[in-house]
Amino acid sequence: MTTPNKAKKHIVTSFHNLPAELQEAVREKYPMGFTDAMMRVDKPNGDFFYAVPFDTDEVAYLVKIDVKIDDHAQDDDDKDYYDDEIKGADEIQDDGSDETEPRENEDDDVDI
Repeated sequence: MTTPNKAKKHIVTSFHNLPAELQEAVREKYPMGFTDAMMRVDKPNGDFFYAVPFDTDEVAYLVKIDVKIDDHAQDDDDKDYYDDEIKGADEIQDDGSDETEPRENEDDDVDI
């Protein structure tokens, strides 16, 4: 008599949708975080998500991990860094004095 070949069920689910005990088991499997085990999964419509594999005796999970992708940060940093406009330039006034020469009597400039 042969035993039937029982294939594992495959489930794709979000980490937050897992029961608490499975969430804890996933955290135990990846104690240093998900970064090294994470894979990008491309969907047919062009979208994608990131996930990590997690297996139990009955189910092979692909657990979706929320990842915030900040693809505009570099553009924004460059924009601010290479901004040619000097902020506050309108507030700078040339009072005509030459600051390189020391004043003879600085006490005269005190307002009372």
